Amino acid sequence: GNHLLHALRRNVGVKVLLFNNEIYGLTKGQYSPTSRVGTRSPSSPTGSLDRPLSAAAFALGAGATFIARAIDTDKQGLGEVLAAAHEHEGSAFIEIFQNCIVYNDAVFGSFTDKATSANAQLRLRHGQPIVFGANNEWGLALDSDRICLEVVDALAEPGRVLRHDAGNKLLAQLLVDLTAPVALGVLRATAGKSYEDAYYSALPGNFSRTARISDTLRKTNTWTVK
Repeated sequence: GNHLLHALRRNVGVKVLLFNNEIYGLTKGQYSPTSRVGTRSPSSPTGSLDRPLSAAAFALGAGATFIARAIDTDKQGLGEVLAAAHEHEGSAFIEIFQNCIVYNDAVFGSFTDKATSANAQLRLRHGQPIVFGANNEWGLALDSDRICLEVVDALAEPGRVLRHDAGNKLLAQLLVDLTAPVALGVLRATAGKSYEDAYYSALPGNFSRTARISDTLRKTNTWTVK
């Protein structure tokens, strides 16, 4: 968590894929920081009492310039997110909802099951209306009194439906906190100089990011202690 925090706030050019199955599946099913209250496991037979951590909210709070969500079995949606992350300058954080069939099977079934996915998944496209449903009949609008998102009839009130703006941090926060439907795709993407670019820009002389490390070390100012 500490390394992730600083990698994101510095905008280091790494792509982080966080597979979230709400359990420690590789260590015999102990509950994890993302497990829901009441999760029963070998380490919490009476149910977890911990409040779960939102991975996307953590990334947003750390100042990540790219935050996205996808489902492990969604070939198209996950592929689009990975491609967008690859093109992003700086750090990219992707939360991938992954099913653990042994210790936490169907934990995301409320929005991954085919029978309910149309009304439970909100697929974001920058600049496009935020709509969902089998026929895009539902949309999200801003409730200005409570400062939250509300579901509206997108066919009857198209003018109220918000358009997704990946550069809007407040909208990203509202989408992260949304539980029904679940927001998928690129929640936040904003331009910013990567840590690497900032580093090379701060160096004296003419340095290139494509230069060999050995050459860079030879050109960097050094000193001798007598």
